[in-house]
Formats: sequence, structure tokens, C-alpha cells
Amino acid sequence: MTAAQTVRGQTAPTRAVDSRGRRVRELPPEYEGLIACFEEAGSTLLSLPTTGFSPALKTSSLPILREAAEAYGWSSAEVRPAMPSASRISRMDKVLSYLALIPQDRYLLRRIIGCRALVHPISGRHLFSWRRLAEVLGADHKAIQRWHAEGIRIIIFALRRIAAEEKAAQGDKMRRMAGMPPMTCAGGTLSLDRVRPPR
Repeated sequence: MTAAQTVRGQTAPTRAVDSRGRRVRELPPEYEGLIACFEEAGSTLLSLPTTGFSPALKTSSLPILREAAEAYGWSSAEVRPAMPSASRISRMDKVLSYLALIPQDRYLLRRIIGCRALVHPISGRHLFSWRRLAEVLGADHKAIQRWHAEGIRIIIFALRRIAAEEKAAQGDKMRRMAGMPPMTCAGGTLSLDRVRPPR
């Protein structure tokens, strides 16, 4: 940074670095926001109680051995996260439904985004690091990061398309209410079909 920039109050551009001081690739804020939503959804999913019917009751060990172990304090206390709120569960359902926006033939991207979304609700750590996910899928961890970014990009563009369609539908509805003809798409641009009044 030059002295002139310092005088003008400008700061040097910051670069994202990891804990080891290596540069990491920055994503647009829109991508970061969607990733944060997925991480919150994964944390919420892992926070849900694991109650209900299961074969665990039938496969437990002898009761006398279990009671003896508990009497001596040999059982480890498991810290459970708090039950998520109803609004958080609703957000989780909505965000996890975004995985369906990735085409079926790109199923691997769905899997990568789903695995990276799983964040432990207490520690805040990812259950699948980039390297562990690369080991599971048999690829390089840098490729996994690129595929993750590609999946997020596909979801962002699909959400933009859906929002544009909803906006156009809302505009057509407003035009019909006002007694005007709807807008049609011709060659990728919107043009208005005007009916000329008789002279």
C-alpha cells in the first residue's frame, strides 16, 4: 500500500487465508450465504432427537451388566444439542429441498453439498472435511471444492430463474387486473403484445 493510499484512508485489499496462512479462493457473498444456510440446515438436522421406533431395544445387552456399568459411572454422558425451534426446522426443510434443483445426472454434486452441509451442532465442525470427502469419493480434495462450488452455482442460478418466473407471473397477474394484455417472451427479451385501438 502506498503512502498516498494511506493518506486518502484507503486500506490494502485483504485476501482470505486459512489457518496455515495459505490463500483460499473467495466465493461471492451470495454463494457464501447459501452455504451458510446449508450448514445451518445440516446442524438443525443433526440436532433433531433420535427418538422413535428402532431395533435398539431388542439388541441391548443384558440388563444386569448395563445396570452394573451405570452404577460405577462407566457410562459416558452424551451432551445433546438443544431441540431446534419450529422456524429453524422449517428453514431446514426449505433449504434441503434446494438439493433437488441440481439435475439428477449431476447426483455427485448433490451428495457433496449434502455431506458438506452436515455441521456438528455443538462443536460447529464439519463432519466431512474436504480431504475426508475426497477420500470417500475417490477424488482430489481440490476437485471436491470445485464441484461443491459448481453445485452451489447451479442452485443459485435455479433460484434466480424461479424468482424471475415468479416475478413475471406476478407482473402478468397485475397486468390482467389492470386490464392490460400479458407480456410474452420473444427471442429471450420481453415484449408487450399491444392491441392497437381502432382509428
